[in-house]
Amino acid sequence: MSDCLFCAIAAGDIPADVVHADDDVVAFRDLNPQAPVHVLVIPRAHYANAGELAAADEHLTARVLAAAASVARQEGISDAGYRLVANTGDDAGQSVHHVHVHVLGGRSLTWPPG
Repeated sequence: MSDCLFCAIAAGDIPADVVHADDDVVAFRDLNPQAPVHVLVIPRAHYANAGELAAADEHLTARVLAAAASVARQEGISDAGYRLVANTGDDAGQSVHHVHVHVLGGRSLTWPPG
């Protein structure tokens, strides 16, 4: 989608601090981090939210989650623990309507978050 911020990041049209990229997925640091490690993992293909992605492409859904786990290992937070968050819809706080998974860690994360 031409007006999608994350599509533009995935295409390299908008710069980002990319920590992982492959044919299917891009991961980059959040501009407003909520934890010492806060990385967004997105599919290159546009899907509005997690439900849409899961219904359309199970393989790509798995690739996004595998990339999130890889980012956690790369960032050194996999052993201590990390949180994956996929906000779906406005009421859940999804502000960019291109599915993305937040990888959060590097400190103790309380529950519930909000």
